[in-house]
Amino acid sequence: MTPADLLAEGELTVRGRIREASNAALYCTVTHDGQEAACVYKPVAGERPLWDFPDGTLAAREVAAYLVSEATGWGLVPPTVLRDGPYGEGMVQLWIEAVPDAELLALVEEDEPGPGWKAIGLAEVGEGRTALLVHADDPRLRRLAVLDAVINNADRKGGHLLPAAGGRLYGIDHGVTFNVENKLRTLLWGWAGQALTEEAVTVLGGLRERLAPGAALAERLAGLITPAELDATRARVEALLTARVHPEPGGEWPAIPWPPV
Repeated sequence: MTPADLLAEGELTVRGRIREASNAALYCTVTHDGQEAACVYKPVAGERPLWDFPDGTLAAREVAAYLVSEATGWGLVPPTVLRDGPYGEGMVQLWIEAVPDAELLALVEEDEPGPGWKAIGLAEVGEGRTALLVHADDPRLRRLAVLDAVINNADRKGGHLLPAAGGRLYGIDHGVTFNVENKLRTLLWGWAGQALTEEAVTVLGGLRERLAPGAALAERLAGLITPAELDATRARVEALLTARVHPEPGGEWPAIPWPPV
């Protein structure tokens, strides 16, 4: 049984609440035929309305982000399903135990990032002082930056980056995604304006085919996001393939989420 099947078919038991979350997020276990896994359950009933995301639900967009991630082959989002639970329909996502890893984000006193780092921008560090906020020049982060551009992620914070066993890196919390307007807000601007990797171009080409009307991915997404949002996703993929560069901040929306971590 795959992790996604376990999440979808297993018995869900609430063990506690994740208090740091802005919407209801419950720590749970899911069991089926002797298999057990820890997971996060976010019921739709616990979502706060957002004026700029009036359509659909956070839960559905989280599942849509997982499906797009799987279609890339990069596996950047933990297995995620939409199902019924103790408090009604909601998103259930495999719990990822973060492990110690090389630093992904840092504050440095220099004006330019050192080798192996990419600049994000200046950050206030108290007493009128600023420091340069940087992220690692890491291929895993670069893939995530491409995925975020496709799904129009409005909230890529440092705390949403989870290094896992085996050198894997996951991104979580994708409830504010797929908007038809450009709302990309992220800490991963270090490659802005730079050419996409050949790998990314190949992946985006495959994603364009999977998003075509009638394709299996498009059909599944149609049940999770609006037709306009699906068309906008296709347009973002096409724009990336045409420009072949990482997007730059648009200027009409804050480029970095707050708080950034």
